[in-house]
Amino acid sequence: MKRTFNTLLFAGLTAFSSLGHSAALSDYLENKWVDFLLRGQTLTAPTTVYVALATTSGSDAACGTEVSGGSYARVAVTSGLTAWAGTQSAGSTTASSGTGGTTSNNAAVTFPAPTANWGQVTEFCVFDAATSGNLLFRAALTTPKTINNGDAAPSFAIGALTFQADN
Repeated sequence: MKRTFNTLLFAGLTAFSSLGHSAALSDYLENKWVDFLLRGQTLTAPTTVYVALATTSGSDAACGTEVSGGSYARVAVTSGLTAWAGTQSAGSTTASSGTGGTTSNNAAVTFPAPTANWGQVTEFCVFDAATSGNLLFRAALTTPKTINNGDAAPSFAIGALTFQADN
């Protein structure tokens, strides 16, 4: 159940490169979807997901080495119609009715401004908790971005964090 993400991550006026690499659902989420769709098990969607940044590449089993210190924190994004666009059009806030299976963020996803060097960010990950929690999916940056103390707060622009469930 691999899915594709196309994203663009901005750090103030300095852009991260487009995230054109394929992204992967985590083993955890793949197992939950199989159990829900085909095995009749309960699946409860998280009320909030948390976007993280990592300095090494991870796998379907785990995010890479997550940034730590220097005011870094995962960014909370509420799960709901207003936070994520319907599949019919970017920015929509009604239930999905499109045919492409794609959604994107309806608001910027902005990390705290770094107060120490975070290092070279190579991927982003999405979890179901502010710390620890279960990895849901991850994707590599096309070009890693070094984030240093005093840089502008890194941010996914509106519509830049895109998830395609139909590829």
